[in-house]
Amino acid sequence: MISEQERNSLIQFRINQANEAIEEVSKLIEANMLNIAVNRIYYGMFYSLNALALKHEFSSSKHLQLIGWFNKTFVKPGLVDIKYGQILRDAFKNRTEGDYVPFITFEKEDVQIMHENMRSFISEIEDILGDTSP
Repeated sequence: MISEQERNSLIQFRINQANEAIEEVSKLIEANMLNIAVNRIYYGMFYSLNALALKHEFSSSKHLQLIGWFNKTFVKPGLVDIKYGQILRDAFKNRTEGDYVPFITFEKEDVQIMHENMRSFISEIEDILGDTSP
């Protein structure tokens, strides 16, 4: 078990990773590296979701289990808008297809929308983290 100070440091580390990913995605879109951008979009959201899970002492090594926990704990009871559950599911699906489906391509305009959704999702997680206590 980790101390509260260690947990808070790890939460901040994950939020910093999420915000760094936002900047990375901007550069990847500019460079027209869209499949990599889609990957980073999901992982930026994943980092922020990890921070939230740490705050609530939830742990999982499986992406879908973490997504399910978020939906059950925050989306279903109405603590966050349902759109954030959809943004997260779409990002996971797109990342998986981009990483594993041969010949898949993404349109720049679509990736720019995904990037805006990522920013919104991470901002929402940061707001939740600011409103809750361990």
